[in-house]
Amino acid sequence: MTGENTAVVITCSTRAAGGVYPDRSGPLIVEALRAWGFEVGDPVVVADGPDVEAALRSAISSSAVLVLTTGGTGLTPTDGTPEATQQVLDRLVPGIAEAIRAAGVDAGVSSAMLSRGISGVAGRTLVVNLPGSMGGVSNGLAVLEPVVSHALQQIQGGDH
Repeated sequence: MTGENTAVVITCSTRAAGGVYPDRSGPLIVEALRAWGFEVGDPVVVADGPDVEAALRSAISSSAVLVLTTGGTGLTPTDGTPEATQQVLDRLVPGIAEAIRAAGVDAGVSSAMLSRGISGVAGRTLVVNLPGSMGGVSNGLAVLEPVVSHALQQIQGGDH
């Protein structure tokens, strides 16, 4: 899949990658992106760590215009998605991650402020880290839905 409306979803979870439990947040994101008109395959499920950066680089090189990750944004020693994402970004777009955290706190989940997810641009691809929880994903998608199209137009050179 390549094209101007292609997205990739990456689930960053060592336990889901190892089959300890099913990936629930990745399919939720895929369903939302398809409803928004994106062409997106099933989630890519990888263990947290070096596999995340490799999956991100693969998604970006596939010409996807949007890459959403889920999981690996917390404070545990194995949560490394933000660091892996930082390695592939050219420019940060901090307002997206800030708005996602704020939406969680506004929804009454004070621990949403502990998410270390980041967002930014890699080449012509918007990359956003979402939390791994179903609620965090729902809040993040609600933040993204009204702005993602405009953000992608700007990344491709469109006007403000």
